[in-house]
Parts: sequence; structure tokens; C-alpha cells
Amino acid sequence: MPMKGRFPIRRTLEYLQKGEVVFKNSVKIMTVNYNTHGNLSEGARKFVFFSIPQIQYKNPWVQIMMFKNMTPSPFLRFYLDDGEQVLVDVEGRDYKEITQHVRKIVGKSDKVLQAEALARMEASNPANFGPKKYFLRECISEVEGQVPHPGLVALPKEMTGKYKTKMAASSED
Repeated sequence: MPMKGRFPIRRTLEYLQKGEVVFKNSVKIMTVNYNTHGNLSEGARKFVFFSIPQIQYKNPWVQIMMFKNMTPSPFLRFYLDDGEQVLVDVEGRDYKEITQHVRKIVGKSDKVLQAEALARMEASNPANFGPKKYFLRECISEVEGQVPHPGLVALPKEMTGKYKTKMAASSED
């Protein structure tokens, strides 16, 4: 992909993955109200330009809407799944301050993120198998590259014990 446009680094996967804000599961919609001109909206404009792509990448289930030049002062509004709304005033703030404030208010904590990452790693480990209720696979034969389950696919005769003993007996004769 050619690196064209304003700050094409914003579209790289490495940049998008460095986003710090992962919303709580209760956040469903985020709206950003800001003006395209004026010093009071400078932080909000930079927040939209630099942080919104990362937030969209880290939170694909959240709907994000931008409203330009519709309000005298910039603010963020979060709509939660229980109908509650959280209003954040961003007037005169730097975009990094806005990002940290949003992370503190509606973002998941570092402990929660680490616990979720650990749970994902444990669930995706191919060495874990058992009842479908608790694990992704019931048998090690379900892992690609393993010998198929003999109840579903017949084993090659060279791998059966009867064939091996028969061959050993015939070689002794």
C-alpha cells in the first residue's frame, strides 16, 4: 500500500495496535462534537486525527460518530448499554490529555486487559483439550497435523498393532 495522504503512518497496523484505549463492554456508541476552527477545539481535532483510528481498531464493536461545527464547545459523549450517557468536556485540552482521561473514565484497567490476554492465550493453546464445555477441542486428534481419530477414519494398516505383530511373526519364520 502506498504511503500517501496526510500522516499515512496512521493507517499502518503497527500504529493502530499501539492504541491505549480499550473501552469497557458497556460502551456502545461514542460521539465526538468539535469545531474545525478555533483554539478551544485544537485538542479535539488532534484527538480525532490521531486517536480515533486507534480507538476504532481496538474497539470494533463501538459505533463512533463525529459531529463537526455543531456546538460552541467540544465534548465527547458515550452511550452505555443501560441507557446511561457519559459526557466529557474536552475544551482547551491537549489530545493526549483527552486520551488519558477517556481511558480512565470508560476504558478497561490494565489488570483487566492482562487477565483477558491471559485467558485468550490459555484458550487458544493447542495443548489444552477436554470436554467441549470447557475447552476448544475434545481430542488431540482434532488438532491439524495429528493422526486422525481411529473411530472416524481408519488408521493405515502399518500403524495397527495387529499388523505389526503379524509382520514380526512372519519375519521370524
